[in-house]
Amino acid sequence: MKVTLKPIIHQGQSCMAIQFVYTYSLKQYIKEFPGVYWSSKKRCFYLFYLETRIDAFKQYMLAGGYTVSIYQIESVQRRSKGVKIIQKGLSFEKTEVHRQFIDFLGGRRYSKNTIAVYGGFILDFLRYTGDTDTTELGAEDVREYLEWTVKHLKYSISTHRQAVSALKLFAYFYPECSIDGEEIPMPKKDKKLPVVLSPEEVIALLQVTKNLKHRAALAMLYGSGLRIGELLNLKLSNFDFDRRLLHVRNSKGRKDRYASIAESCIPLLQSYYMAFQPKVYFIENPKGGQYNPNSVRRFLKISCERAGITKRVTPHTLRHSYATHLLENGTDIRYIQELLGHSRPETTMVYTHVQRKDLQSIRSPLDQMLMDAKNTPPEIAPKKNVLIWPGFGI
Repeated sequence: MKVTLKPIIHQGQSCMAIQFVYTYSLKQYIKEFPGVYWSSKKRCFYLFYLETRIDAFKQYMLAGGYTVSIYQIESVQRRSKGVKIIQKGLSFEKTEVHRQFIDFLGGRRYSKNTIAVYGGFILDFLRYTGDTDTTELGAEDVREYLEWTVKHLKYSISTHRQAVSALKLFAYFYPECSIDGEEIPMPKKDKKLPVVLSPEEVIALLQVTKNLKHRAALAMLYGSGLRIGELLNLKLSNFDFDRRLLHVRNSKGRKDRYASIAESCIPLLQSYYMAFQPKVYFIENPKGGQYNPNSVRRFLKISCERAGITKRVTPHTLRHSYATHLLENGTDIRYIQELLGHSRPETTMVYTHVQRKDLQSIRSPLDQMLMDAKNTPPEIAPKKNVLIWPGFGI
């Protein structure tokens, strides 16, 4: 039986409509492929267009005994930060190179997230270069692509650095091209201090979060200093309540570590477990699988608005706040490094720049000057015609 993939534009993005003669077994088989959606407006199943996803779908259908006909897509349309982007679709040759690059990253044991991010940059780069043969790609193509991403996609410094890292890896993986990875300039890092909530803001944030699952998630992000990926990968078997420890497995850098469980969180976690009865993961979606990180960001934003917090808060802000408050409470920075899972002490040292107690203990020279002036005996006090800044009560 034949299945046809036909290009369509749906939700402002390039997609592939899945067309077939209806049978119940075929419909169920198609629905089981990850990334297949139903459009009530288009009245069809569809896939968001991605060359490697289309190739995987083709292999999936062939394994089920179905033949697949694919229309070659002429251009790819999507939106990035409100900007409409139209690029040429990949040729079959470039599609194969991209697929091999993804396999290369997997062979080097990069994380799924890194593979997705780096693969996305190289996909964009190959699309941007259009009809240029892959073997003819060179430094000029890289320069023009990076300038285009900064100008039109508004890449931040950190995203720009990720794109450069991906291109350097691609040059190493595909020596047939003329790209010299060592010659691609890497922009300097921003030296920004992390945003930190005050203890009062953390309490207010938890108080206004009425949904029990959401409150438990935010309490764990702050109370144990977790990254959002660590929270979502957390399984019930990772909790050791007797020792008040959390076994964080396969976190950033494929490292395991132990984190503490806040004693004050235990009643909240028990109430959450009794109410929601998760089966495998600590926080699960309604179907029992892993929770979506965008959902966490969404309810965190709502809670911040309710709490009147105007700072730019992300899930990682709660981790920054956890580390900073530990430091302010006198915890040795070496223990904080261990709790956060940092490989280098330099990474943890950034929190020494934002701890509040040390900064608040420093007296401004202006305060000292005004205090000295206030305590000056009358016989050497300033003359009346000397202008004093009003409002200091001198």
